[in-house]
Amino acid sequence: MSSDTHRVAILVYDGVKLLDVVGPAEVFGEANLLGAGYRVDLVSTTGADVASSMGMRIAVDCGAAAAADPGTFLVPGGDIYPRTPVTRDLVEAARDLAGRSGRVASVCSGAFVLGATGLLDGKRATTHWKIAGELAARHPRTRVEPDAIYVRDGTTYTSAGVTAGIDLALALVEEDHGPDVSREVARSLVVYLQRAGGQSQFSAPLQGPPPRSPALRRVVDLVTADPTGNHSLTELAGHLNLSTRHLTRLFREELGTTPARYVESIRFDIAKSLLDQGHTATRAASLAGFPSYESLRRVFARELAISPAAYQRRFATARRARAE
Repeated sequence: MSSDTHRVAILVYDGVKLLDVVGPAEVFGEANLLGAGYRVDLVSTTGADVASSMGMRIAVDCGAAAAADPGTFLVPGGDIYPRTPVTRDLVEAARDLAGRSGRVASVCSGAFVLGATGLLDGKRATTHWKIAGELAARHPRTRVEPDAIYVRDGTTYTSAGVTAGIDLALALVEEDHGPDVSREVARSLVVYLQRAGGQSQFSAPLQGPPPRSPALRRVVDLVTADPTGNHSLTELAGHLNLSTRHLTRLFREELGTTPARYVESIRFDIAKSLLDQGHTATRAASLAGFPSYESLRRVFARELAISPAAYQRRFATARRARAE
């Protein structure tokens, strides 16, 4: 084994979400085509194969105790947590691997496994927005950031749900091999190198019932995946080979809004997240896809009856209060 090899141990278990495993693994594998030296080992508590949440069997390389010391130790998520307590054998395996690794990471509800080991005590962390409250309640010594795509605290990394594991893996590749390699990996996998905003841009539009129309579901997916793109009524209609009148009617009947207002609402959520992260209002407006600061200010006045700057000050005050 080359001294340049970086071992990545992924701890899998019955009920693990398959994309949480293969998403990061594909990032590391793609980086290897560009000269990286990652070796991904799938590890279980006993060395036995496991079944994913969709029933697909996952072949395991070895048990946790037999695994070589990893440079990166990653715990993927699964629907089983946080519905049930983390099992003792999984906690012990995670604690052992974490103690022998250079850095520790989790995807989605994998943060509950790290939390059960005590590894998140006194640290910042994130998980899927739907279960962030449960993580905070179960681990009060952890400062949960529910809107983050991923969080780094020292050598501990946690990420949001499912595809955010890809964002996290790209960040790890960039840390190891620089931005050029991570950028090429992102381009090869046709994913964003760094998504603007936080989880709110994904959670907010999905809180209502999904559209019935397959065409409208495609529009929702398109806007949610790339909220800063050109999503004018004409552009959206062209993607679906529909008339602008028909698309407008679909939005009105199924979502109770217009295409323009829907796009604006997503950009509004992104702008709020960027302000929360400390960006200036002008920068937040630009990154969120607003044509100007003034257009963002008008939306804030309509939705919250305050300016972006006032919102940012209020958020900062609330954050300091929570920290105290």
